[in-house]
Amino acid sequence: MKLLLTIALFVGLGVARAGTPASLLASLEAEASRESAAPVRASPARGAAFFTARRADWSCASCHTADPRRDGRHAVTGKAILPMAPAFNPARFTERARTDKWFRRNCQDVLGRPCSAAEQADVLAYLLSLQS
Repeated sequence: MKLLLTIALFVGLGVARAGTPASLLASLEAEASRESAAPVRASPARGAAFFTARRADWSCASCHTADPRRDGRHAVTGKAILPMAPAFNPARFTERARTDKWFRRNCQDVLGRPCSAAEQADVLAYLLSLQS
């Protein structure tokens, strides 16, 4: 019985750690709302504009393609990048730490600064809106 409880505890912890893109979006909206002291609703339209807008020589689409439902390729290294849209890559946006790492790195490369929580929420809302 003790073994079953231990197994159930570890399984439960694994499930608690696993996130969904929708739960991450809700978390980013809440963070953006705290930052702005007003309710923030993510916008797929703003996210699409942000994703494709060129800043100097870069945009998100430079590596992730203008259609994030498809594989991308890093513009400098040539490394393959799996689709960004969660409907086409279910592993996307399921781990907060990994998501934070890549937003931090890519926003610095593209914008020269960190993305705000509102910008991240908009991009995620856009990516979640992409279906087959």
